[in-house]
Amino acid sequence: DDGLFSVIASSTRNAPAVGELLCSSPRVRKISFTGSTAVGEKLLAQCAPGVKRVSMELGGLAAFVVCDDADLNSAVSALLLNKFRNSGQTCVCTNRIYVQSTVYNAFVDLLAKRVKEDIVVLSGLDEASRSAKQTIGPLINDSAVEKVERHMKDAVSHGGKVLVGGKRAVNVGTRFYEPTVVRDVTEDMLIAREETFGPVAGVLSFDNDAEVVARVNAAPFGLANYVFTQNVGRATRLSEALESGMVGVNDAAISDARMPFGGIKKSGMGREGAAHGMHEYTNLKYVLLGNLGATL
Repeated sequence: DDGLFSVIASSTRNAPAVGELLCSSPRVRKISFTGSTAVGEKLLAQCAPGVKRVSMELGGLAAFVVCDDADLNSAVSALLLNKFRNSGQTCVCTNRIYVQSTVYNAFVDLLAKRVKEDIVVLSGLDEASRSAKQTIGPLINDSAVEKVERHMKDAVSHGGKVLVGGKRAVNVGTRFYEPTVVRDVTEDMLIAREETFGPVAGVLSFDNDAEVVARVNAAPFGLANYVFTQNVGRATRLSEALESGMVGVNDAAISDARMPFGGIKKSGMGREGAAHGMHEYTNLKYVLLGNLGATL
């Protein structure tokens, strides 16, 4: 019926068939999807024959850029909330941390200290979680934990140094992973090239603004990036140069229903939230009226 809100439940096994049916049906005029880039690409291909309108909120590879004039305490506090929120399992969680070389050691030491002191791995059912400064819970399934372990093994084999964590928190449960800080990370490591979707903070070093912009933009994704600097001009230049749908300057809590949320490149198209999100579900029409005289 017109105006009816329907929910179609499906098993994981049948999800591809259900998705293809929705994408190919002429009765469905718009598809909005939040998920992985790989699945988004399949849905786009299925929508193409019908030239169906789509909104895609796909994978991210968010960069967190810390300049030499940044307030390091503020940057670390923002990073703890952003990187370890939901155990690192959100699309706007930082995946690459770029710190200017002159403050690199100070930043990683402070980050490691704060992770050790502030974050506790606990089940949400544990009463102690109510009094802890910041808690992180489990990853979504065994495959997610195995991916984190694969990324960590690769990082260590390529020269990454683990300062905190680096293993499962088996004392809490098999799907819990310790909040982890890795220094001396490079772009050839998986944790800098793929979305880890776990509580691993890999820290890279950069020398100047032009270099970090080129390195951040080399990724095929562009959902969110973050910049920490006390220089307004520098903040403006970097936020304009970084290729992403959203940039947080000296703040990494960017989600807000009043603001347009979405990415570019392989992170998707279209926007959620604000008036822009509503426009995704409307059609713009131009009507020219002529030769009607003065009659109303």
